[in-house]
Amino acid sequence: MKVTVTTRSGRELINGGLVLDSHATVADLQEAIHQRIKKYYPSRQRLTLPHQPGSKEKPVVLQFKKTLKEYTSANSEILTVVFKDLGSQVSYRTLFFFEYLGPLILYPVFYYFPVYEYFGYKGERVIHPVQTYALYYWCFHYFKRIMETFFVHRFSHATSPLSNVFRNCAYYWTFGSYIAYYVNHPLYTPVSDLQMKIGFGFGLIMQVANLYCHIILRNLRSPSGNGGYQIPQGFLFNIVTCANYTTEIYQWLGFNIATQTVAGYIFLVVATSIMTNWALAKHRRLRRLFDGKEGRPKYPRRWVILPPIL
Repeated sequence: MKVTVTTRSGRELINGGLVLDSHATVADLQEAIHQRIKKYYPSRQRLTLPHQPGSKEKPVVLQFKKTLKEYTSANSEILTVVFKDLGSQVSYRTLFFFEYLGPLILYPVFYYFPVYEYFGYKGERVIHPVQTYALYYWCFHYFKRIMETFFVHRFSHATSPLSNVFRNCAYYWTFGSYIAYYVNHPLYTPVSDLQMKIGFGFGLIMQVANLYCHIILRNLRSPSGNGGYQIPQGFLFNIVTCANYTTEIYQWLGFNIATQTVAGYIFLVVATSIMTNWALAKHRRLRRLFDGKEGRPKYPRRWVILPPIL
């Protein structure tokens, strides 16, 4: 099979094209491109069919497991694909590890070390029990996230753009330091003992529930990360589309009930807005895919993310 690879501007990426076996897959084509141009390793490539002039449809993205024959008309032995360079990539495990490692390391720095002396505070620092419990809660949360990254999560995409590492680390590391600064501050005023217990107790229940939600989502995918879209079933997913986000938000609500800082609530609002956008998009996508037509199951009526509000 003769495959012509062009850029989005129409320039031929590989002069003369590539000749592949008639049973070759998209993955074989990506590997062949990589062999000719070393910097374009497979996860850096996005291959689509040529966009038809005047069409409002998005270009068809070639799936790496499919054969090239599936993208040709009739028994044609000629195929033209459009190449896009996705830029430098990192695995999702690498991305998540570094974004979670920052808060896990930075928060204890504000608890254990005399950093407030560098901010002009010279008085004696008294550590309240809630500050100690907040440290344990915080570190447990991010340690749990790292463990889930390596042992629970299955990713539908193998890689993410390298730029996302810097963006995500900036988000998590900045908020981690911001919250740690105020929760561990020498002038911090603790909440009542009852409020602390309610907050941390509720938060810990949500952390365990969050882990269970992630295990349910893991079981929807094969070890390779495939599985397509499915309707999550069981536990909180029976009433909420994105129960994993629900428990994530509520566990931070518990932390903020127990610690009660402006910094913590700002983080909660920002994180909630981000996850709400993700949840709304996923909810719409699942309702569109499972519309009850042509033998497809109908997506059940559920809250999106924040029962009983949304």
